[in-house]
Amino acid sequence: MHSPPPYPYLLSAIDVGPFSLPNRVVMGSMHTGLEALPDGMERLAAFYGERADAGVPLIVTGGFAPNEEGRLNEHPVTMASREDALRHQVITRRVHGAGGRIALQVLHSGRYGYHTKSVAPSPLKSPINRETPRAMTAADIERTIGDYARCASLAREAGYDGVEIMGSEGYLIAEFLAPRTNRRGDEWGGALENRLRFPAEVVRRVRQRLGDDFLILFRISALDLVEGGLSGAETATLARAVEGAGANILTSGFGWHEARVPTIAQMVPRAGFAWATARIAGAVSIPVAASNRINTPETAEAMIESGAASLVMLARPFLSDAAFVAKASRGDRKAINICIACNQACLDHYFVGKPSTCMVNPRACNETLLRPQPAARPKRIAVVGGGPGGLSCAAAAAERGHAVTLFEREGQLGGQFNLAKVVPGKQEFAETIAHYADRIMRAGVEVRLGCAATAEELSAGGFGDIVLATGVTPRRPAIDGIGHACVASYADVLTGRVEPGRRVAIIGAGGIGFDVALYLAERGGHSHRDPEAFAAYWGIDRERLSAGALGPADEETPNGCSIVMLQRRAGRFGDTLGRSTGWIHRLVLGRHGVETVGGATYRRIDDAGLHITAAGEERCIPADTVIVCAGQEPLAGLAKALQDAGPAVHLIGGAREAAELDAVRAFDEGYRLALAL
Repeated sequence: MHSPPPYPYLLSAIDVGPFSLPNRVVMGSMHTGLEALPDGMERLAAFYGERADAGVPLIVTGGFAPNEEGRLNEHPVTMASREDALRHQVITRRVHGAGGRIALQVLHSGRYGYHTKSVAPSPLKSPINRETPRAMTAADIERTIGDYARCASLAREAGYDGVEIMGSEGYLIAEFLAPRTNRRGDEWGGALENRLRFPAEVVRRVRQRLGDDFLILFRISALDLVEGGLSGAETATLARAVEGAGANILTSGFGWHEARVPTIAQMVPRAGFAWATARIAGAVSIPVAASNRINTPETAEAMIESGAASLVMLARPFLSDAAFVAKASRGDRKAINICIACNQACLDHYFVGKPSTCMVNPRACNETLLRPQPAARPKRIAVVGGGPGGLSCAAAAAERGHAVTLFEREGQLGGQFNLAKVVPGKQEFAETIAHYADRIMRAGVEVRLGCAATAEELSAGGFGDIVLATGVTPRRPAIDGIGHACVASYADVLTGRVEPGRRVAIIGAGGIGFDVALYLAERGGHSHRDPEAFAAYWGIDRERLSAGALGPADEETPNGCSIVMLQRRAGRFGDTLGRSTGWIHRLVLGRHGVETVGGATYRRIDDAGLHITAAGEERCIPADTVIVCAGQEPLAGLAKALQDAGPAVHLIGGAREAAELDAVRAFDEGYRLALAL
């Protein structure tokens, strides 16, 4: 007798347009940066192919522009010629060979184009772009609609099964829809029925040209989250118009890129926008796909079961684990490497022109470059340190066949992630620790907890290689009075060894300084866990009566803690934070009244507090607790003791370089070293 599937709703079949899908999971669109590389098509083929191999039935690519004006930047990432279509065939062949379906996302950037040829319904500059777009003429509009249809036709020629028309996040179609950006006085602007014409005509023209055996997805902005956006009733009208024009599936997007409400970062609760997706699903008869912060199979299952959506669209979870669907299908939840929504190696890489990957899975988008093979000569390997770098190295080395012993001086695995996971909004970091702990157990790693390995023990252990992933220790700056009883390190505070007083001064405003400030300011809050509390905190109108679904945000409830953050350098605070999350942290701390002092010279610490000089004036900041977040130093003492011991010694992560707490580099170095051993 067959047992029921572990996630019966998620893993049930569904008919979408001309196709039948064996489960309800769609791999959503992501900008990876691979598109513009010389070997980008081959790398994308491998990236998508491995996900299709593992059971993803429908994949949507990153965005490709239908014409030159619609490019996101100066790179020619378009589907506008036969040559473009031919380059893509390597992708579609690979996915079809795995039994999957794939759709090309057609994205016209509108005023979000970072180049001098950008166009928009009206010549209004975006607050996140330097360029003012040229207003489209009626002839431009007609030509652009034709370009969408031609792009879809070329996509079919390339072997794609369909297209996703990007209509959300503030790109061109969303700009036509919103009074915020459409100030036209002709038949393409003004009343809602005129503003709806552009998206409806794009869908209608694509359907007319491609016929009924071609899949059309339309990404609808379920919530604009900007002033002058659409109301809930207007969004429902749009959904019905797009359905009537020929779309097979509505996929959901949330928030324009210029919105000041987080939509995909860690502080967004799991399935935080399910309620908005459900409203759209209730307005149409075609399938609606939910998205944003759906990172576990149980979360996805609940959404399908509740009727909030017919499909779930996961993007970053397929960076962290290519085999998400396969593992869910066999009920192996522990084996899934959960996306923790850190954005540090995906979005933050893309925003600075680097190819995306994943902090907790360095192989993502590097499938053609990082190819693990069984070890030709299995060895005994010691890994010292059970933080991100050590766990990454130990898991990958053991999976290749090496005999790995992992030494961890603390009583638990995780290293610096154990500090991060207590910060409000970073609770997902515990998932990574649990995943890697399970993974090394399955791979046969011998784990010695509470064991601070010595040079003598390692030298006598018969190891062929010794990996030092011993991490960092908080740096103590040379400040008069640094040994005062009121001084604590960030580790003291985040582990609970020290309970700060009411008045706190934080020395250092890098990532760890912000984490400590958020920990103190947001303790007791639950907006990062509860969708309703999240909406209230960020001023989201859940009734969606207002334009853009914005309403008044909750007032902060004082928690009795006064916080001053300081840094030596002048300039804006948080410049070293990730571009996708730094602005959120600054907003949150600003709401809590956290004072920031830049250009500070630290004079001394005494009973009165922290004495500084800033802006040419001396000042004493009263403080019950001074928390030092002034960087780290490598814990690499074993390296010198082992240099003549015989085995090869390798340093990774913070033990090699402690410039910042850089878990992306630690995971990556650990994985790459494991493949080289």
